[in-house]
Amino acid sequence: MMRLEHKVAIVTGGGAGMGEAVAKGFAGEGAKVVIAERAVENGRAVAAAIEAAGGQAHFVPVDVAEAAAVEGMVAETLAHYGRIDILYNNAGVQLHGQDARAHEVSEEVWDRTMAINLKGVWLCSKYVIPAMLAQGGGSIIQVASPTGLTGCAPGYSAYSTSKGGVFGLTRVMAADYARDNIRVNALVPGATATPLIADMLADETTRQELANLSPMGRLGQPEDVVGLAIFLASDESGFCTGGFYMADGGVTAI
Repeated sequence: MMRLEHKVAIVTGGGAGMGEAVAKGFAGEGAKVVIAERAVENGRAVAAAIEAAGGQAHFVPVDVAEAAAVEGMVAETLAHYGRIDILYNNAGVQLHGQDARAHEVSEEVWDRTMAINLKGVWLCSKYVIPAMLAQGGGSIIQVASPTGLTGCAPGYSAYSTSKGGVFGLTRVMAADYARDNIRVNALVPGATATPLIADMLADETTRQELANLSPMGRLGQPEDVVGLAIFLASDESGFCTGGFYMADGGVTAI
């Protein structure tokens, strides 16, 4: 039996990078996957690739910072699949060249970063949780960052603060819903070669600096988070809630 058979998963930001890898990983373990994504062509392509490989997937366009769009995403998922067992809160932004130290970052950049990285996580959880309560449980996985714990990204005050907020939200949600059999955990990737930081990785010096942040001396790859995401989504992690699970190459160990 596949580890996620009969489960329905929403993956936000599932059209590229780690979200795409996790969506395909969930589908490979038997889950029916909703690709929730702003980039329509990307989202449709990932859903089509999953179906071509024999899996089940459905694309829903969404901006996670907009409450009405998130509510519609949840309604469409329930109409299409009838339940929601897994919410993988992956959608995020890191505004390179715009984020800055606290006295230098603009209000616009601050607000946009918080709207997607923190408010978006809360909104998706807010509208998914009633379905999980009605069916007797579920697993919510937030994608955080070492920067929210260590301050290892100086000059990114908005991004680091938003990810710090994700850690706090994860803990309080875990406590609030533990008796409802809704588990809430954070998966913490390190610097990973995805489209989110493609402009930074185009510079070889910057690329090497990011790789050197990890004691392993390399950048993460999207596939590096898939096994951990499947574990947290599956019944194998049935006694795990409120935890921070690192896939950061050891960044937070030093």
